[in-house]
Amino acid sequence: MRAERLAVEVVHCARPGQVDLVVVELPGGATLLDALRASGVLQRHGLPEAGLRAGVWSRERPLDTLLRDGDRVEVYRALQVDPKEARRQRQTRQREGAAAPRSEVRARRAASGSRMR
Repeated sequence: MRAERLAVEVVHCARPGQVDLVVVELPGGATLLDALRASGVLQRHGLPEAGLRAGVWSRERPLDTLLRDGDRVEVYRALQVDPKEARRQRQTRQREGAAAPRSEVRARRAASGSRMR
């Protein structure tokens, strides 16, 4: 009888646009933490096991979660900016970009002496 083996993907995005994806083969009964250790992701990125946020298929899970064949283990990083605040900042930048041409038009009209009626 052959022992069950699991093929699991381990993914970590250290920063936007940089993806570290490793496929590891583990024995049956392996946990999320086993996959993280076997992949070397923690060591490559200097991530501590204590306080680590990780999950399976976009759902945060405890590190002792049992894995199944084909699972995707993900390491989550802390948000740099609150999503609502990031949206506000984008809107402000867009408004400022859109406001510049209007002010230029007003300046040209004032310089030429023409007025809108």
